[in-house]
Amino acid sequence: MAITPNNNQRRFNMGEKKTTPITINDKEYIFEDMTEKQQAMVSHCDDLDRKIRSTQFNLDQLSVGKDAFISMLVADLEQEAE
Repeated sequence: MAITPNNNQRRFNMGEKKTTPITINDKEYIFEDMTEKQQAMVSHCDDLDRKIRSTQFNLDQLSVGKDAFISMLVADLEQEAE
């Protein structure tokens, strides 16, 4: 299931409350029209997406760091062999 918060767009209609369109599986819903339970689930999904992006960022850094240490080790071992 894909949940897309339409770039955090909020719509304001004259004299009406703000609305936040959210796309779930290619269908648009209004966040403010959802039940508290549904809004909580959307918030959990948003938070999990943020955590996944952050974890992926950290994993990328760790992978590059590991590759750098392997390269330094190999270079040091080859220099020692000479």
